[in-house]
Amino acid sequence: MAVDATPSTKIDIQPLFATPVAVASLPDNARISAALRETVLARAEQEPSTAHSNLGGWQSTWDLEEWGGDAAAYLLSFVRHMADTLTIDRHGKAAPQSWRMNAWANVNRSGHGNEFHTHPGCVWSAVYYVDDGGAAGDPSLGGQFELQDPRGVAPAMFRPDLVPNVPGGAAFGACESISPMPGTVLMFPSWVSHAVRPYFGEGTRISIAINLS
Repeated sequence: MAVDATPSTKIDIQPLFATPVAVASLPDNARISAALRETVLARAEQEPSTAHSNLGGWQSTWDLEEWGGDAAAYLLSFVRHMADTLTIDRHGKAAPQSWRMNAWANVNRSGHGNEFHTHPGCVWSAVYYVDDGGAAGDPSLGGQFELQDPRGVAPAMFRPDLVPNVPGGAAFGACESISPMPGTVLMFPSWVSHAVRPYFGEGTRISIAINLS
């Protein structure tokens, strides 16, 4: 027997297993970013880059808290607060933690980016955008933050050309990208595979990466 599924049929969508990506504006970010920019660029002139996920550019050692000054301390305090706000126990009660943190600075210029990677052994990861290199006003410059579907390619295995007609459906088995805005913090689970698309502007793209465990 045929089912009469007319366009008026109501279909309820339940977004189960959503992956949280939090975005917040850092209070007093103009002052904090100015101080961080000066400190980070001075550090980049003095020390060689480390090599982890970065494809070109400069990446500091993971001890920003020790050399980043008051501006870094302010940023890390805000990120701790974000993590506490986003973390509860399975009964829905607040679960503030004595977070262990490591943080580092990234400086990318034209052609630089970061390959896909995760942060094992951590709970939350965050990135603060000191300077987007002008990409907010011109997305063609690149430098977008990219996250892979944590379900892997499974949703695209049978018919890669078909996706569910739901918000975010086009990213099934693929990626979502976020255009950085100066002065904002992104926070996401550390197990999410993420990357930074190559930046092709004439400016300097500066970010601070943070892990909480």
